[in-house]
Amino acid sequence: MKNRAFNLVILILTTAYCFGQNDFSDKLKQPIPELPKTAFNSVGIVSDSISNLVKLINSTPPNDFRGMVIIKDNKLVVEEYFNTYWRETINDIRSAGKSITSLLLGIAINKGLIKNTDQSVYSFFTKAKYISPAKEGHLDIKIKNLLTMSSGLSADDNSDSPGNTANWLTKKDWVNFTTSLPMVFKPGEKYVYNDVCPMLIGAIIEEVSGQKLSNFANDNLFKPLGIREFYWYTAPNGKTVPMGNLYLSTIDFAKIGLLVLNKGKYQEKQIISSSWINELFQKKIEVSKEDPFASGYSYFWFLGSKEIKGHKIEYIYASGNGGNNLFIVPSQNLVVCLTSSAYGQGYGGYRSQNVFQFILQSLALK
Repeated sequence: MKNRAFNLVILILTTAYCFGQNDFSDKLKQPIPELPKTAFNSVGIVSDSISNLVKLINSTPPNDFRGMVIIKDNKLVVEEYFNTYWRETINDIRSAGKSITSLLLGIAINKGLIKNTDQSVYSFFTKAKYISPAKEGHLDIKIKNLLTMSSGLSADDNSDSPGNTANWLTKKDWVNFTTSLPMVFKPGEKYVYNDVCPMLIGAIIEEVSGQKLSNFANDNLFKPLGIREFYWYTAPNGKTVPMGNLYLSTIDFAKIGLLVLNKGKYQEKQIISSSWINELFQKKIEVSKEDPFASGYSYFWFLGSKEIKGHKIEYIYASGNGGNNLFIVPSQNLVVCLTSSAYGQGYGGYRSQNVFQFILQSLALK
């Protein structure tokens, strides 16, 4: 009887907690002026489904799920935090940071600092500062090959290849390191997941902007989105790490999803061109054999689809180790942001995918 009473208390608390996102008096979740809150039923979300989901997350160990934000029709519908984390906690979104680096490249192109993605990568690194590649194939690598993880360089973070991150992260000069890497296939031929590709994109942005990547991000992306607090890991050589280790709060991470959903516009301000955002939604290379969740890959963003209630729901998402995922679903005008600290644990990614599917099933589909 005692255990049953305890479970009932927990159920009441978690149910009340679930509906807390609609309690405008919550001092830890003050209103966000540019992101109005709304009730579940006003945007076609079944409240009982979300209540059950929150209950399930709270009651299922291990306790490393951090946050869940759902934005529907440009309104904040769900903002929940778990296991002592709260709105102001910044989280390491790991490789989802690659997707942010892609947005920064789009901004650099918008500013005219880079012409297009067909430019040769090594054309940005002058002989006066960098070692010219000795191998002819290196000069054939284009920006678009980096963005699709298809550079041809011997860099595979799922193997002990020469370009594995462990072999260069602590080195002084990353760009010069890449010139020593063998070419193992023609650029654009196939997808191989690695950190060298986003590292070179970050180096190009720094070269053309004259700014450290984190400063460029702050000036051109984070400040316009009202993101006040973030941390982006700086390597021993003083460089921002473009391939991950970016810390953002769950709600700020979700704002980036809203920016992408609205074709690069936030609060009537065009931060990134709609043409660049459109590129992110176009499948550039096949990855379904390499990734259990994705049907394709674009410019550091994954593409996926799920069958829900007889509907094929297509979306793009940023994906970080541990289950840090940002899903954008244009057909439902939906952003789902999930943060977790299940780093290095295989279940993290599966759990976030399952939570996302649960949320999709709670929708009155259009």
